[in-house]
Amino acid sequence: MRESKNKVIAVVGATASGKTRYAVELAKEINGEIISADSRLVYRGMNIGTAKPTVEEMQGIPHYMIDIAEPEFNYSAGLYAKQAKAHIYDILSKGKIPVIAGGTGLYFRILLENYDLPDAEPDYNLRKELSELSYDELFSMLSELDLEAANSVEKNDRKKLIRYIEIVKQAGSPLSKARGLKECEFDVEWIGLNFPREELYDRINKRVDLMIELGLVEETKYLLKKHGRIPNITDTIGYKEIIAHLDGILTLDEAKDKLKQNTRNYAKRQLTWFRKNENIKWNCYPEKMKK
Repeated sequence: MRESKNKVIAVVGATASGKTRYAVELAKEINGEIISADSRLVYRGMNIGTAKPTVEEMQGIPHYMIDIAEPEFNYSAGLYAKQAKAHIYDILSKGKIPVIAGGTGLYFRILLENYDLPDAEPDYNLRKELSELSYDELFSMLSELDLEAANSVEKNDRKKLIRYIEIVKQAGSPLSKARGLKECEFDVEWIGLNFPREELYDRINKRVDLMIELGLVEETKYLLKKHGRIPNITDTIGYKEIIAHLDGILTLDEAKDKLKQNTRNYAKRQLTWFRKNENIKWNCYPEKMKK
């Protein structure tokens, strides 16, 4: 007789949809612990610009996969899956329920869906050649090879475009096929949080205003001074807009408006990604949680 799989709960949704708060309340109710699934929360020092949960917001619930790497390190989805899985089994060993919460679709796909990572060796000559191309040139190239993969990439993320081109060229097939399939080893309950579009956009706008009030400009200056203009800072929504302001390209108000627009666009891409997962039960954020 086949053993039943271990229970894991996934809390997904667009940025500013209340995933952190919901996950904390859920973890308190079910004796759970939280594993972040956000590709920017792994980096130390990137706090305000990534809306990283504070100690107060965590409310005593253990959180994992936050502040585990310096921004200079190019943290991969494969490494995330390996380390997050170890945390899942550690939480289970304590008789608790793992709650995976975040908005990075690829992290969920590799960790909890049936997608496997392609075994593609780094092609440094190709990378060097591609690194000389602009974002638009790389996007056009990947679009011809694999349009779906190209559309899944966050705007201006040249690093991911280069990696996807590398994988598709080596595999000779679209990324979705190159990744292959595997059976998920967990029994996953999928919870999707969302608001009506205008309400979500209003939440995003208010979050950006709060980021500025909390010191996003000062945090950006600090990160640039400590780490320099590395891609994991300059290509990240929240910091790249403020860098444009610091460079005199945008006024602070213009940078703030640009950040709101880029975040809204990112939220749309997140929802497009997650809606491909038919197992997600979508809920408007519970009224009691909004107060």
